[in-house]
Amino acid sequence: MPEREAVSLLQRGEGEDLVFLHGYLACKESFYYQIEALSARFRVTAFDFWGMGRSAPLREAWSVSDYAAHTLALLDELGISRAFLLAHSFGGRVALKLLAREPQRFPYALLTGCAGIPPRRGAGYAVRVKAYRAVRRVAPRFAEKHFGSAEYRTLSPVMKESYKKIVNEDLTPCLSRIRSRVLYVFGERDTATPPYMARILHTGTAGSELIFLRGCTHYCFCEQPARFNAVALEFFPRRSTSREEELDV
Repeated sequence: MPEREAVSLLQRGEGEDLVFLHGYLACKESFYYQIEALSARFRVTAFDFWGMGRSAPLREAWSVSDYAAHTLALLDELGISRAFLLAHSFGGRVALKLLAREPQRFPYALLTGCAGIPPRRGAGYAVRVKAYRAVRRVAPRFAEKHFGSAEYRTLSPVMKESYKKIVNEDLTPCLSRIRSRVLYVFGERDTATPPYMARILHTGTAGSELIFLRGCTHYCFCEQPARFNAVALEFFPRRSTSREEELDV
């Protein structure tokens, strides 16, 4: 794991531990409104994922599992043995891994705009993939520059390889292993993680809840922070209950 000082983080407040996991290429400050509001009740920990924000760059391409493993190691180092999770988009991918792996450690999770469900692809997508592969064989630099999303084209070579690992992994198998209490909060106008993805996540996660915020997109926690924070404060318990109650076992 990278040295402790290579990770940019903040901690604020007292009470139950609440850990924030931000979206891809975002940073902990994207949760500004949530940190301000929720640190009045919880001890908030927010950090920049490796390769993003002010944290150290990646030296090799990481998968979602790598990010999850390093997140667990960081929490161990910080002495956080039990925490609630609040995650957005890519952070939701990491959260799904954590919840499937250690549900007792993360009894409650609010996942907004959670990624991890394969997008529906039309015939045009298959044509573009074939074209990219054909061009890459004869002109790899041209292919990297002109194909793929704008986000992908801005990445370093290491981050591009990591990005491929991340977006090509279907996290649906994680859902059946989740025993924590999960609330999915999506914007009804989200095009990055559309409503159909939210419904797949909700249906596959036993006992989960799903809320759509009207008029919001992929960043509903920034667009309607007061409403989003009210939902979060209602969902996360003020005090811990017994492990049996939390996990319904």
